[in-house]
Amino acid sequence: MLESIGSLTGSPWIYAVVALSVLLDVFLPVLPSGVLVITAATAAAAGSTAAPGAAAVAGAAGQVPREVPSLLVLVLCAATASVLGDLVAYRLAWRGGDRLDRAIARSRRLTRAQERLGVALGRGGGALVVIARFAPAGRSVVSLGAGAAHRKVKEFLPWSALAGIAWAGYAVGLGWFGGQWLGASWIGAAVSVLALFGAGSLAAYFMRRPAPEPAPAPGPAA
Repeated sequence: MLESIGSLTGSPWIYAVVALSVLLDVFLPVLPSGVLVITAATAAAAGSTAAPGAAAVAGAAGQVPREVPSLLVLVLCAATASVLGDLVAYRLAWRGGDRLDRAIARSRRLTRAQERLGVALGRGGGALVVIARFAPAGRSVVSLGAGAAHRKVKEFLPWSALAGIAWAGYAVGLGWFGGQWLGASWIGAAVSVLALFGAGSLAAYFMRRPAPEPAPAPGPAA
């Protein structure tokens, strides 16, 4: 899997590609942003497990030592791009107008997300935003739903930032530990990607559950 993207994981351009993919997948969920993050982290694991004299040998042979991605920079790039993408979708939905409102009204998934977000954010809890970040297209549904429902940005932004950090850290961690335990090969990357999809399936299941009914208000004392 690492060979399929060649020298990209060994150049600074990997950060730009990861950031752009994460930024745009709020509108195009088919983009393999999670796979890119995991692959870059697996490449970092490959570099850390290389023989200590590998760079010196490469230099003596006249070859340029291959750089490996920085885990911290990967997490920061992916998390920042995730939050920026959420905010763009949120603002577009906020200003969407009648056409977007009608499109959301026709989507049972978006309508349900609006209702659940209204309850969750109104009570000061936005765990749904974090969970949705792991679900396929869940990030798009939540960001558009929050904007279309005109939720306040101070209610949405902190949870979006937490979701971006959690998702980026999880994906980078999967790639790193998969590369450490299973080797920097397609097997390690594939197992890490499957673990990411497994978390997405659990998140999607949670999002499909009906919202809990609000507790009835206590009646007047006798």
